[in-house]
Amino acid sequence: MQRDRDLKIATGRRGQLCSGMGLGVLLVDDEYPGFPGDVRNPSGFPYPVQYEVVDGVDIKLLNYSGNDREQAFEPTLRAAQRLQRLGVRAIIGECGHFSLFQKRLADAVQIPVFISSLLQVSWAKQVVGEDRMVGVVVSHTEPVTGAHLDAVGVVQDDRVVIRGARNEGKCPAFDTLWHADKRADPPRVVYVDAEAQFVKVCTDFADEHRNMGAMVLECTGFPPFARTVQRAIDMPVYSYTTLMDFAYSVAVHRDFYGHI
Repeated sequence: MQRDRDLKIATGRRGQLCSGMGLGVLLVDDEYPGFPGDVRNPSGFPYPVQYEVVDGVDIKLLNYSGNDREQAFEPTLRAAQRLQRLGVRAIIGECGHFSLFQKRLADAVQIPVFISSLLQVSWAKQVVGEDRMVGVVVSHTEPVTGAHLDAVGVVQDDRVVIRGARNEGKCPAFDTLWHADKRADPPRVVYVDAEAQFVKVCTDFADEHRNMGAMVLECTGFPPFARTVQRAIDMPVYSYTTLMDFAYSVAVHRDFYGHI
């Protein structure tokens, strides 16, 4: 690639250490692998991704600790501020449950915050029209509360229906990654098993709600299977990667090459 001839002077941004950065991702403090498309696998993205671990905030604390999850906010804020200092153009949260902190993080930093895939639920509702509903697939429904949706501006009504991929043991392949007590050493998952289990959950969900007009995949581990899901249900599918692509295009707008 040739250099961009319009870039004639390099000017520092106050308080930022690096240049040319893309998205900053807040990682939960858990060790497990991700296929390309998973937010914690940077090889799947066409733009720079910088990670920052939210020290001490694992899946258990963020998802399953009830009121104690408020303890996750300060470490999350510090990690977001470190990403800002590095020079990232926007911040993403690896887990959809970071949605609880959307407003406070956006108020605390000077760069855009796209904290959770759940931000797309309101948009999906507007896109499909008043007579269609939006299906939201989360990892597990137990820890999801109205507060998670309120925090990202989702109006809760009968047009939003939530389904847990791991409810009733329907996706055991994901348990081997995200459930600390079931995680192997080292953590391991078989792609075809995870794909088959997850696609069945999504297709069953769509079949049960014939007026579904779009599906939002909340978890960061779902995007590797999103295209297969879309082929099966034939409707718009929102995921963490659609959020990340949008966030990057907003923070670093593309240029155009063409002809008249």
